[in-house]
Amino acid sequence: MPSEYAKSLGARLRSIRQQQGLSLQGVEEKSAGRWKAVVVGSYERGDRAVTVSRLAELADFYRVPVAELLPEGSGIRQDSAGKISLDLEKLYDQTADELTYVAKYARAIQQQRGDYNGRVLSIRADDLRALAIVYDASPTGLVEKLTDAGVLVTDPRAMFQ
Repeated sequence: MPSEYAKSLGARLRSIRQQQGLSLQGVEEKSAGRWKAVVVGSYERGDRAVTVSRLAELADFYRVPVAELLPEGSGIRQDSAGKISLDLEKLYDQTADELTYVAKYARAIQQQRGDYNGRVLSIRADDLRALAIVYDASPTGLVEKLTDAGVLVTDPRAMFQ
């Protein structure tokens, strides 16, 4: 009898396949026999364990990150980075090209919000995810990059005291 995790993983695999408009037979045909319909079906039902390497190959076939194949609540699909605050003076004084897009994005947000206090700018989780895409990084990875560059503010209120 399949475990709850195997069932959840299978449901996620099925969902991704169906989102791509593929039947089990369609997967076999599109993969030129690399992925047998009966095998993919058994993964989706949770009847057959999928190895990490096979899961990575399946993710490559579906053209999605491996984490997208994992069920909700696995702790891997959700990125822990949320709202952050940028020190705009430090950001705009940066000469490194690696933060150019963050600076441009921050200026655009300032303009959109009409927020020109010039010192701190809050970046919402959705903005952070969008920026991370530009940098081909996870939101957490981008936060690490910003931390290393010294442009993150840990307590924005302290800057106004």
